[in-house]
Amino acid sequence: MSYQHIRVERDGAVGLIVLDRPQALNALNSALLEELNRALDAFEHDREIGCVLLSGSDKAFAAGADIREMVGLHFPDSYLEEFFAGVDRVAARRKPVIAAVAGYALGGGFELALACDFIIAADNARFALPEITLGVLPGGGGTQRLARLVGRAKAMEMTLTGRQFDAAEAERCGVVARVVPLAELQATALDTARQIAARSRTAVLMIKECIQRCDESSLAEGLRFERRLFHAAFATADQKEGMGAFLEKRPAQFQR
Repeated sequence: MSYQHIRVERDGAVGLIVLDRPQALNALNSALLEELNRALDAFEHDREIGCVLLSGSDKAFAAGADIREMVGLHFPDSYLEEFFAGVDRVAARRKPVIAAVAGYALGGGFELALACDFIIAADNARFALPEITLGVLPGGGGTQRLARLVGRAKAMEMTLTGRQFDAAEAERCGVVARVVPLAELQATALDTARQIAARSRTAVLMIKECIQRCDESSLAEGLRFERRLFHAAFATADQKEGMGAFLEKRPAQFQR
């Protein structure tokens, strides 16, 4: 496939997608989101790929949505076309998607990172949902995903003021999983993706599905769902290989 706004590569069992609109600090437009989801579709159906790593540049992961594309929008068109729904398609992927964030992740760019399964941030990362300053509100899941991570009060304060916050605060309040020096971001994120891609694909997908249930069900229902998938894992060859390898003190060779 050919792409105009992203770069797509592969590193063994890891799919690599780089946002590539440097002239706009990787601002998200409809064309970029469509290309991103085409690339994710391809990786989702590629049995060799076990994890996807999404990144931008050292200066900006994505500095927001493209205001030039949005300024002339009217309600009927945006509503009928489900404008910005492409971010939800990212969140719906079965395979894990890691966001490696350096520089600015603002507005739609922050929402895209939140739609990934977790964020590894460089120490120069800056986050914000500043839509309030434009007279609108987040439309790519920002209010919902942020509130589930940081709690109601913090999400209210962040979205109603639109203020920027740094990587250290993002880690403290649970927005990012890890913060590393900028020079180490790509290597750290790629190593993490490689570790996930080397695990049992079935178990990885089951774990992701269980954790996603946290936002959609009661604790009791989530526990039942987790236990049923745990039971189901014993029907897989990967369970036999993983436990057998442990007892035999050798590396596990999971199915691909």
